Amino acid sequence: MAPDLLQRLLPFAAVVAVVEILWRPSWLGFSAGRLGAQLLFAAVAAPVLFVAATFVQLRLARRRGALSVPAAVDDAAFQAGFYIVNGPIEEAFFRGLVQGGLGILLGPPVGFLVGTASYVLYHRLAWPWAETLATALVGIPLGLAFWFLPGPPSLLAVSIAHIAATCGFLGPGPYLLRKLHFL
Repeated sequence: MAPDLLQRLLPFAAVVAVVEILWRPSWLGFSAGRLGAQLLFAAVAAPVLFVAATFVQLRLARRRGALSVPAAVDDAAFQAGFYIVNGPIEEAFFRGLVQGGLGILLGPPVGFLVGTASYVLYHRLAWPWAETLATALVGIPLGLAFWFLPGPPSLLAVSIAHIAATCGFLGPGPYLLRKLHFL
């Protein structure tokens, strides 16, 4: 996970930090937005996306005949801790910077399309096509939520939902599938 932090997450975070420090744009999403709407969306989307991602991973695992599952609950918890860092950084980059920035420059539909497509295709750097395309099941609703949730742009709800979806797809979700004897 250390190479992932250094090669991917740190550069994403640095670019977002520079934009936030120098320009402090509201479209970047570093606000609570309309807090009630953000928390309501997160409360609904997080469990739905966790379960959906877990079952998408189950289907993909059965198709490919293999799945990486954490050895123990502490390993699954460690992975979840990493996803708590990963999710908000990816959302800040793809939703805040790409979608929010292009949404201001070229219009919200362009920001949504480019932000979501780049989020999905970026996963192709490390994953096969089936897993890469599965990220659209998270990228599309989170891109729409960032665009349409009332109030000023906020990364709060989409980051919480992203963490839940990632935990369903990797680490804790596969661990739960094994514990429940679905594998």
